[in-house]
Amino acid sequence: MNKRWTIGKINDFVEKNSDSTLLSTEFNGFSQKLLFKCSCGNNFEKPFTKFKNNNQRKCDVCQPPKASR
Repeated sequence: MNKRWTIGKINDFVEKNSDSTLLSTEFNGFSQKLLFKCSCGNNFEKPFTKFKNNNQRKCDVCQPPKASR
């Protein structure tokens, strides 16, 4: 069954699964980048799918991007 994500459900997921905070107030689809605040205080943008599935739950300072192959 397809789970419908809303901004409220995304906010709950972020609170339970990371130290980051969701700053975005609207969710229009999985390709949209959402604004988050890292536990260090930096703001960063990521699509929710990367945040959820790839464990990219911190800013680029705290969790540098992996080197491309």
